This record gives sequence, C-alpha cells and structure tokens, in this order.
Amino acid sequence: MKKNWGAKGWVALCGGLLMPVAHATEAATEWLDLTASGAGYVAVAIFVLAYLLVMAEEKLHLRKSKPVLVAAGIIWGILGWIYSQHGMPELAEEAFKHNLLEYAELLLFLLVAMTYINAMEERGLFDALRAWMVNKGFSLRQVFWLSGFLAFFISPVADNLTTALLMCAVVMKVGGDNKKFIALSCINIVVAANAGGAYSPFGDITTLMVWQKGLVPFGDFFDLFIPSLVNFAVPAFIMNLFIETACPMALSEKVYMRRGARRIVGLFLLTITMAVTAHSALGMPPVLGMMTGLGLLQFFGFYLRKTFEHGLAMAKAKAIENQDDVRLAQLGQVVPFDVFSRVARAEWDTLLFFYGVVLCVGGLGFMGYLHMVSEAMYTHWDPTYANVAVGLLSAIVDNIPVMFAVLTMNPDMAMGQWLLVTLTAGVGGSLLSIGSAAGVALMGQARGIYTFGVHLKWTPVIALGYVASILAHMWLNAATF
Repeated sequence: MKKNWGAKGWVALCGGLLMPVAHATEAATEWLDLTASGAGYVAVAIFVLAYLLVMAEEKLHLRKSKPVLVAAGIIWGILGWIYSQHGMPELAEEAFKHNLLEYAELLLFLLVAMTYINAMEERGLFDALRAWMVNKGFSLRQVFWLSGFLAFFISPVADNLTTALLMCAVVMKVGGDNKKFIALSCINIVVAANAGGAYSPFGDITTLMVWQKGLVPFGDFFDLFIPSLVNFAVPAFIMNLFIETACPMALSEKVYMRRGARRIVGLFLLTITMAVTAHSALGMPPVLGMMTGLGLLQFFGFYLRKTFEHGLAMAKAKAIENQDDVRLAQLGQVVPFDVFSRVARAEWDTLLFFYGVVLCVGGLGFMGYLHMVSEAMYTHWDPTYANVAVGLLSAIVDNIPVMFAVLTMNPDMAMGQWLLVTLTAGVGGSLLSIGSAAGVALMGQARGIYTFGVHLKWTPVIALGYVASILAHMWLNAATF
C-alpha cells in the first residue's frame, strides 16, 4: 500500500534521524556535540553539495551565492530545531547572532571599499592609467613586468579582481595577436595580484578577517611584504625568459579623468587612515572609520552634483580653446556623480556568497566539526605543516571559507604562524586558475587564451614561488615563531 507522506510524516522522519543523538547529549549545558549525529551528517552533506555547485559556477552559469545562501538557511534551521527540542533555543540564537555580527562588520567594510573603487573607476582613473601604459610604447617584456608590478602594488589597496581586470585589458591591447604573451602575462597578473593582497589588511577578504579579529596588528602585516614579493618575483623571472623583447606598434589612446577623480583617491586614503585609527588608537572596529569615509564620499558627491553644470561648462570651454575633439566627445558622456549608483555596482554576488560561507562554516563549527578538524590539524600536526596545507587547499576551495574555518578554530599559535597562514591562504590560490577570483575573471576576459590548462602548465613554476615565499617568511620573521 502506498504511504501518504503528509507534514506529520516528514516531521516524524526528521525527528527519527535527529532526536536519538540529540537525546544522548541532553546533559550538555553549553552546546550539543552533533559531529556523530544524523543532523551533523546531513549538514555536512548539504554544505559539500552547495560547494560543488559553487565550484561548477563556470559550467552551470549559476551564481555562487545561491547554493550557499540556501545551505546556510538549512543548516541553521536544523540547529534551531534541535536546540528548541532540548529547551535551549537561546544558545542557537546567540551563536547565530555572533556569526551574523562578524559578517555585518566585514560586509559594511567591503561595501565601502567597493564603493570607492567603483567611484574611482567611474571617474576614469583606471582608464587613464591603462591609456598611459598603452601609449608609452613599452616592449612586451617591459609590459609583462610593469603590469605585474602594478598588480602587486595596486591590489593591496584595490581588490585583486579589479586590479587583475585592469592589467589584463592593458596586456590584451598591447599583445594583439600574440597569444603566448597574453597567456603568460595573465598568469603573472594573477600571481602578482594575489601576492600583493597578502601583505595588506585591505588586500584580500582573508587578511581583512585576520585583522578585524585582532590576531595580527595592522603594522605586522607588512612583515609579509618581502615573502609576498618573492612569491610574485620567482615565477615572474622564469616566465619572463619565454617572452620576446620585441616592441609592438605604439598605440594612441587619449583618456581624461573626470572631475574629482584625484580628490576621491585622497578621500579613500583618508578613509583607510580613519579605519586604522579607529581600530588601533580607539579600540573600535575598523568599520567605524570606513562608514565615516562613506559619509565623506556622499558629501563630496553632493558637491559634485551641485557644481556639475559650472564644472562641465568650464571643461568644455577649455577643450574648445585647445581644439581637443577627444576631450569634447568624452565630456558629452559625463553625467552627475551618484554615490548610490556606485553602491549598486558593488559585487553583491561576492558579498552574499560571503554571508552564506560565514553562516555555513559557523553552523558546522557550532555542531563541533571545526573543533574536531582543529584537533586533527593543529594538535597532531606541526602548525607549519597545517598552515602550508591551508594554502594548498585554498587553490581548490575558495580561501574565504578556509580562512574563516581557521579563525573559528582559533588554534593557539605564535604570531609568525598567524602570518604564515595569512600568507599561504592569500597566495595559495595562484597555484590554479580557479583558486582565486582574479584567475576566474581573467579566464572570462581572455577567453580561449588564458585557460585552466595553460595555467596548469606553469603551476610547478608558481609552486616554486609558493615554497620560496614560505621559506623567506620563516627566515626573515623567525623571531615571531
């Protein structure tokens, strides 16, 4: 006879799966160890399935935030139901709010940073930099090194994704039909952008998480500057030997920055200073300084809108006087500055993906899995081996959940080890093209030229830089271990 599975039937089935182990831990007063329960196995399976969908984003064309958002809801729904059955719903609620607060601080920080980067892009700052490089007539080898060094030094302030896209646009324009040059330059840019983000609290979400957690002071991040430079320079030197020294035909591209571009850069630097001061001098979360900086950008946007007609008229008069048709054409496309349009252009898929990851990992940690993994990695292994393994894992799995898991485990480590895991989680993603947002983005921008297979051929060379950077850190910062 066919059974009719109504709502009560499903509740009974779920109860049968979850309740036996929950009863076994009923004496617990602080939290329930669910690592050997049906609920725990279901939660892990859901997270693994969600992450498989994330890794298949390029094939499925499914935005990575969707599966982890749903997975987070299911995992915390399971936790809420179990803790309610044991008369401790407030513990699950408190744990959820703790994870949500951590995410909220990082969300607002990243949102302000993304808004400033988008504002600078809208004012033509990055286009002007690209035009300058294209017009200089550098040789292919010079462009290779220049794009790499600029990616290394811009990514600590801007995000590595924006930096990589900007530099890729330059090498594609200069390289023309030279696919080998473009492919090698893209690999170099990915490595440089990831390495540059590792020595700055603002360079990557992982470094930002470590800084906001208070595990590494602001100034100590710069102890990773030389190891990060080594990580970029070793593979770059080897790859540059395979690039011809020919000079491509000089291109002519004239780009003017829009009014207020330089002042927005100044406001961004002031905003970063306020974030550092809020954390270091006032003992407040860095997000306080960042949100204050967003308010300053809004005031400046108000000023630009109020003086828009006057500023545009003066610029047009100057262009007519100089008979600059290019300037006149570009002025015809200028519109009043709108801060909220810049907020809307933030990478919301990444921000929502970050929410799902934080809540998923936090939920699995509340079940007891991160404590179990921490015991296996940081008790039975040497911390150095564990932190090197974290970097290798970040080449396959996004470094955000990997680093958040380590921070949630909070193993007892020396400052040198925290710097080591910050370095490896940041640069480990360079080993594969899918290991970082920069690599994934460039596979789309240089489609058919920079591919997973092309990057994989140079993985041994990139691995030399990875090992060299670790050894450089252990030698230069030996006193911190």
